[in-house]
Amino acid sequence: MTDHGFDLLDRQLVQALMIDGRAAFSRLAAALETTDQTVIRRYRRLRGAGLLRVLGLPVGDRVGMHESRLRIQCVPGSAVAIAEALSRRPDTGWVKILAGGAEVGCMVSSRSSEEHEALLLQKLPGTRQVTGVSAQSLLHRYTAGPGHWLGPAELGEEQIQALVPPEANRGDTVRLDDFDDAMLAVLARDGRAGYPELAKATGRSESTVRRRLEYLRGAGALTFEVEILPVHLGYLTEAALALTVAPGALAEVGRALAEHPQVPFVAAVTGATNLAATVLCTDRHALYTYMTEGIGALPAVHQLEVVPVLRHVKRAGLLSDGSRLFDPPR
Repeated sequence: MTDHGFDLLDRQLVQALMIDGRAAFSRLAAALETTDQTVIRRYRRLRGAGLLRVLGLPVGDRVGMHESRLRIQCVPGSAVAIAEALSRRPDTGWVKILAGGAEVGCMVSSRSSEEHEALLLQKLPGTRQVTGVSAQSLLHRYTAGPGHWLGPAELGEEQIQALVPPEANRGDTVRLDDFDDAMLAVLARDGRAGYPELAKATGRSESTVRRRLEYLRGAGALTFEVEILPVHLGYLTEAALALTVAPGALAEVGRALAEHPQVPFVAAVTGATNLAATVLCTDRHALYTYMTEGIGALPAVHQLEVVPVLRHVKRAGLLSDGSRLFDPPR
């Protein structure tokens, strides 16, 4: 089931962009066995309708960011206001209101430990409507690679391999400068922004911008993500998972969950539970089936908490600029 008239070619294009969100239209067209003009027209229609966008985002652990997954307990009736205030911060992503309507979940990525501590120790605790905050630091992401597709497989193996970008060469932490910040500000709004636009924003030449972008990507410091509402791929139910796993089996379970098509995010974390994940299902019955059969097939999982997501206020990118991508599905 899909929404808004997504046909096979639309879904193939979305999957192709999830593999390489920056791939040239000609390369996408060759992999999809169609014309450049058709791919351009399809992409512009989906993006123009607010159904899809590609974002270029820094990879937190590769650029020295401090990342935490927060759960914020609120006074009843205040969750929307708190979620909206968090969404306006440039260091937050995936701001969502959780089941019960009195809890907000989000991801915080701060450029310095001082900024991180100020939010956790001063700003949030000092907010009258906040009654409690729990924070888990991200230790390792298991769903970090490109091309994690949530729908039924639409591309063949040869098509996928034709689009997979070169593997990143992860070395020392990459330090970002003002030039990088200016370029990333543009890519955070449009990961497919052209080199002339990036050059204008940074005050550098197109060749310099191209080299730097390729360096950041090759170093694993820059990734391209596709934002699309799960409802367009047939997923109507979303939940946050908190799992307690035997330490010796943590990596095994994390990798197993990352292979599940319903799971767009899974990471090892600090705290009372040591594995955090997000699951997308077609409906609540499918969520039950996933809990009993998907999670149930992993004997190393000792405890599971499932918290349904009521509403997304902010996804991976910046605060809504009026794009319908961020409106609740009708």
